[in-house]
Amino acid sequence: MLAIIGGSGLTQLANLDVARREVVRTPYGEPSGPLTLGSLAGRELAFIARHGYGHTIPPHRVNYRANISALRAAGVTHIVSVASVGGIRADLGPGSLVVPHQIIDYTWGRHSTFFDGHDGQVRHIDFTEPYDGDLRMALLAAAARAGEAVVDGAVYAATQGPRLETAAEVNRLERDGADVVGMTGMPEAVLAREAGLAYAAINVVVNHAAGRGESEHGIRMSAIEDMLQEAMTRTRRVLEQLCIGGACP
Repeated sequence: MLAIIGGSGLTQLANLDVARREVVRTPYGEPSGPLTLGSLAGRELAFIARHGYGHTIPPHRVNYRANISALRAAGVTHIVSVASVGGIRADLGPGSLVVPHQIIDYTWGRHSTFFDGHDGQVRHIDFTEPYDGDLRMALLAAAARAGEAVVDGAVYAATQGPRLETAAEVNRLERDGADVVGMTGMPEAVLAREAGLAYAAINVVVNHAAGRGESEHGIRMSAIEDMLQEAMTRTRRVLEQLCIGGACP
């Protein structure tokens, strides 16, 4: 079964045929909210709003372990993450949809592993390619069917939040090789890998990162909100085509 983790601007899937909502208890505490279970384009699907259905949980307080654990317990095998980001690379302006291929993690203090040694074993996972290749290709194909332009590949910088970055910090991220910047890509991606779940992402660029383009001297939050609504409508079309194309497990 496929799951969608919705970020800012995607607290519900308007095109999801809802069957039920399910409260899942986990060994890691409470998830961001009940799982919404239903179907999209005739395919079974689960949905959870990363920041809560009222968008009340900041990025550094999301219980990522509980969310991934709850999805796995519900029978999920594949996850598509939807998240808003700032564009660092010059060609990734507001409104761009991006399927990233790499991650740089700048977060700290988050519960970032299931393998914390309580079982008496030390475990390491390969994270060379943080996103599932087949699911990435399925997303790109779905975007093509939907007639939506999507950028194939970008390096996602995961920062702590909830504040936005300074212009100097964005300069550093660019020197490190980052193309977009967000606050929720980690530890979500690595936890999915540890749980054995295929994971890929759609990033919605809602603003130029600090010091870039229209954000050279500051970021207007009202402009972000306006861009979110339009871009999330396009993202829903891609997700629908993902299921129509038979990629939903």
